Amino acid sequence: MKMIPKPAPPAGSPALRVLILVTGLALAACAWYAFAHWLHRDSDVTWFPPAASCNLHAAPCSATLGDKGRITLSVQASGKIDALEILPLEVDVDGVTATQVDVDFVGRDMDLGLHRFALSSSTPGQFKGQGQVGICTQTVMPWRARVILETAEGKVGSWFDFDVIRS
Repeated sequence: MKMIPKPAPPAGSPALRVLILVTGLALAACAWYAFAHWLHRDSDVTWFPPAASCNLHAAPCSATLGDKGRITLSVQASGKIDALEILPLEVDVDGVTATQVDVDFVGRDMDLGLHRFALSSSTPGQFKGQGQVGICTQTVMPWRARVILETAEGKVGSWFDFDVIRS
């Protein structure tokens, strides 16, 4: 019977293996960061400022989309928007035909990840769905609700600022 020699152990020191692992993890983190920013991209959206300051905690907020129409965002929050609470969202669209409506919750002062919620058309000009504001890391967390409409002429949108107080 012929003896088969044992395979040689892999070459390289343990330090080299650790460096390869760390490099792989760093590349994965960079790829994730780039992918997350690609999802957040909004360079193809024509932004219109909100009509006036409003309080999303208590009432719907509206914005005029130039000569294209008007949007109104309602958040059913029973008096205040809380982190991690499921929020019924409603967007009313007047004067423009939207094929898709998304609502993004974006941290105003820091990157808090992607919180994008697609709404479904319930009746013509009315879109409903649910959303959720991420966890608060500060006592008062400044957020921005961005409403993005997909139309035949391209994407248009507006934003509404609000604060969430950690309870």
